[in-house]
Amino acid sequence: MTQTVKDGALTSAVDAPPAASSKRWWILAIIAIAQLMVVLDATIVNIALPSAQADLGFSDASRQWIVTAYALAFASLLLLGGRTADLFGRKPAFLVGVVGFAAASALGGAATGFGMLVTARALQGAFGALLAPAALSLLNTTFTDARERARAFSVYGAIAGAGGAVGLLLGGVLTDALDWRWTLYVNVAIAVVAFAGGWILLGNHRDAANSKLDVPGTVLVAGGLFSLVYGFSNAESHHWGSPWTWGYLAAGGLLLAAFAWWQTRAAHPLLPVRVLLDRDRGSSFVAVLITGAGMFGVFLFLTYYLQLNLGFSPTKTGVAFLPMVGALMVTAQLGTTVLLPRIGPKTVIPLGFAIATVGMAWLTGIGLGSHYASAVLPQLIVIGVGLGLVMPTAMQLATGGVAPEDAGVASATVNAMQQVGGSIGTALLNTLAASAATDYLAGRNPADRAARAQATIESYTTAFWWSAGLFAVGAVVAFLLYRRGTPQPGPGDAPVVHM
Repeated sequence: MTQTVKDGALTSAVDAPPAASSKRWWILAIIAIAQLMVVLDATIVNIALPSAQADLGFSDASRQWIVTAYALAFASLLLLGGRTADLFGRKPAFLVGVVGFAAASALGGAATGFGMLVTARALQGAFGALLAPAALSLLNTTFTDARERARAFSVYGAIAGAGGAVGLLLGGVLTDALDWRWTLYVNVAIAVVAFAGGWILLGNHRDAANSKLDVPGTVLVAGGLFSLVYGFSNAESHHWGSPWTWGYLAAGGLLLAAFAWWQTRAAHPLLPVRVLLDRDRGSSFVAVLITGAGMFGVFLFLTYYLQLNLGFSPTKTGVAFLPMVGALMVTAQLGTTVLLPRIGPKTVIPLGFAIATVGMAWLTGIGLGSHYASAVLPQLIVIGVGLGLVMPTAMQLATGGVAPEDAGVASATVNAMQQVGGSIGTALLNTLAASAATDYLAGRNPADRAARAQATIESYTTAFWWSAGLFAVGAVVAFLLYRRGTPQPGPGDAPVVHM
């Protein structure tokens, strides 16, 4: 860190020299690579599941656990991972997270049975819970100049929003060209680059070194998030009236309520109340939650439609999502660097949600005889434009202005909101889609191929309508919650880190 002596006191320099600025962008590249590894793993294995199932011989009922094990470990340990980065340093947290994630990926790629693969996926989630908040908090404390910060978060937010689509593409290419195991082995190659760059470029800084870990808070929030995600996962395999669903959801709610109560009394709270009290930051957490829930309808059900109804290969399916990724990246830059500083979040984020709502509603026009170029491509671009205005902007506001010692836990909260939102979307939309297909077949011959095919279309369009509804709710909620005006840097903003 660059420091100067003024009036006998040691102070940090405010202006970064050109060399430091150049290094910050290299740090962004390393953070982006590591974050991409975590985000794409939420979907990259989905494409490979049928091949893995055939190879290892596990049942359809067991298949969901390949996805659920990752989500459970990731969601339940995120706040602990974020606080660990604050307490013990972001560089060691980042490096340990990268190495652990790579080792778990290698274990999964070498899996000889179902148990070994599920264990590897759970370990991936655990190390991802350490890596993801460390990466985002590094971004938060490295970029504090308003213009540079906006550009950095546009890149990060684009990755967070588009990583799922990139995972589908990469998973399809690797499964088609090589083997399903390479959807896991590829992380080792990515991790080598991220670890080398992190080791060379990052400096270790512990802003909360004098604090202590809140053990009761850690147990309460980990148990609460685990129960919540597990309950929503059970809604897919059981039903909403099952004790395995509502029981875990109720337990998760009670544990999180107890966690919130404890945080107001703990001497060293895991999630300080001050992190949540800022109106724009709290609004951004809600925006990320709603986006995570609504995006599920785009990725999962459109993947089904492209492969099962239009006959796309896994690779072609991944390519089909690229226009949305491109649109998202362009508007991510526009939203964070141009629109947010000029018109503020009360306009930008509701506008993004509204555009995404239009795109999702338009996508409900798909049919058995539809073509990608007319019934899917324009709609995906519109959805990408909308999400590009929401995700990076909300992430920037959710982590901006926090005290340096809270950067890790604020970043972890963003990731937790996205993960819980995805779990809600998974359970809710899967249930609604299945009900729509069943209702359509009622009174029809279930052996009729045409009727079954149309039932799948009904299930997809139902999911898209509900996703559109979630985005519409997001637009209203964001408009009501965000304060007017443009965001102003607060007195607690983290200092620029020169290394």
